[in-house]
Amino acid sequence: MPSIEPHLSMIGRLKGSLMQLTEEIDQMIDTIDMQESNVLHAFDQIHHSFHNVQTATASYYLKLYLSPFTAQYDVLSTAVQHLSERKHGALIVIQRKDELDSFIHSGLPINANLSYSLLESVFYTGNPLHDGAVLICNDTLISAANILPLSEHEASGNKLGTRHRAALGLSEQTDALVLVVSEETGRATFALDGKLYPIRTTGVV
Repeated sequence: MPSIEPHLSMIGRLKGSLMQLTEEIDQMIDTIDMQESNVLHAFDQIHHSFHNVQTATASYYLKLYLSPFTAQYDVLSTAVQHLSERKHGALIVIQRKDELDSFIHSGLPINANLSYSLLESVFYTGNPLHDGAVLICNDTLISAANILPLSEHEASGNKLGTRHRAALGLSEQTDALVLVVSEETGRATFALDGKLYPIRTTGVV
């Protein structure tokens, strides 16, 4: 768990951001009857602001969720940032309390110290291992090219790709945290408890 000071600081920033969003919504309500008011543009601005708040908050809690189980958050952050910039699809499972052997179709054993260069090489498009998931336990990359159970559910009505369905599928059945980078958009998310959360890829995950 982080110390109380950074946590309170983050909560303070979140409250400030939400108050700003409230002001934007109130302004939209006040001007919605005006003929020259561009309602669609206002919606777009509010959606963008809300997405930024959600992403920053999810990124903070991602570190909170991972810190008891791996000391390599910065390594994961750097790898996800680079993979996102290059639009290299990735699926990274971080084991927490639950054993995962019965939920994962084992791939190729690696058993190497975790590094961002190793993760990036596994998910390089030309690597035959890049389509599966890597499994990380503590500070070790256990295996690559693992197959995860697929979720039968869709998130918020959106059609999901195989990586995101796999991330959700494992997170629905275990307490594992699964990082996903989209090959199509480069966007990064994490799955936990059957939900997907967007995360930042600049500076920190």
